[in-house]
Amino acid sequence: MKGYLLGAGAVAALCVAAGAWASPTKAVPYWASISQDEARMRVGPSLDYPSNWVYRRRDLPVKVVQVLGLWRKVEDPAGTQGWMHVRLLSDTATAIVTAPAAPMRAAADDGARTVYRAEKGVVGRLASCNDGWCAFDVGGQRGFVRASDIWGATQ
Repeated sequence: MKGYLLGAGAVAALCVAAGAWASPTKAVPYWASISQDEARMRVGPSLDYPSNWVYRRRDLPVKVVQVLGLWRKVEDPAGTQGWMHVRLLSDTATAIVTAPAAPMRAAADDGARTVYRAEKGVVGRLASCNDGWCAFDVGGQRGFVRASDIWGATQ
């Protein structure tokens, strides 16, 4: 009997610990990015649900709009929503160019020299965003882009 109670106590402790680990640490909505080379978006928060999209774009920004255990309901740049397992996501701040072309400037100023041009659909990492400008890194090519030219962790 004592062993049964001890085992039940251990199971209860594990359930409480798992619940605490799975609880969200951030208020939704918040920004995340895809951390894997391939990630499946599902129609519901379980592996039992079918995939509605397969993303093959590491660092693609997504907005987390709901949390349920280890599952996150996300919205992609096109507005599509679905569920992804938390292990497929990262806190890395990224953005995707939504303008036809986004000049990457040497400084956060319209008069600064253009060092690169990022075409629509290019994904990059963000260092910071201030006063309508974001420090943007695309594969080691760095510059400043207008926050209005990108979609992602710009707040």
